Amino acid sequence: MRKWMVLGLLGLVALLSANPALAEEVGAAKMVTGFGFFAAIVLASGVGVGLAALGCGIGMGHATRGACEGIARNPELAGRLTVTMILGIALIESLTIYALVIALILLYANPVLPKLIQILGLGA
Repeated sequence: MRKWMVLGLLGLVALLSANPALAEEVGAAKMVTGFGFFAAIVLASGVGVGLAALGCGIGMGHATRGACEGIARNPELAGRLTVTMILGIALIESLTIYALVIALILLYANPVLPKLIQILGLGA
């Protein structure tokens, strides 16, 4: 556990030290609309959906384990526990779908990019 905490802390330090304000100015138009900006959106979308799927998968595993243990202890409640478990898993799965929808909005609709171009005065 301590090893993962140290690795996470090192990753956070690496992300915070890579500040774009410290980078050499290449040209605002290339930085905003170029491949780097889109690559950051793709990376954020992929990491967001991956973390959502990881968390929801862990939650579904716990729900299934609890339902199986409940059915093993009291087989007469199998029907009610199964219905409750399926409802809970459906609600958990909706969280992953929300993360996917946000990622697709960032990838294809991208409401931030036109406003950012307008603020920087790069638009025609």
